[in-house]
Amino acid sequence: MGIGVSIFLLAVGAILAYAVDVTVSGVDLDTIGVILMIVGALGLIASLLIFGRSGFGGRRTVVTDSYVDDGPVGRRPVDY
Repeated sequence: MGIGVSIFLLAVGAILAYAVDVTVSGVDLDTIGVILMIVGALGLIASLLIFGRSGFGGRRTVVTDSYVDDGPVGRRPVDY
C-alpha cells in the first residue's frame, strides 16, 4: 500500500465517520469509517518507514574497487 492509497483511506474513513449522517440497516458507517482511518494510518506509517530508509528512491548499492598500488616494479641487480 502506497502513501497515496493510505491518505485516500484516511480521507474516506474521516468522511464516513464524521460527515455522513445516513442510517443503513445492518451497517454502521461510523465504525467502517474508523476502521478505514486506522488501516490508512497504519499503511501510511508502514510506507514512510519502508520508503524512509531508502530515501524514496529504492535500494542504493555502492560498489567500491580496492587495489594495492606498490609502485613501479624495478629491476633487481643480478650478481654473476
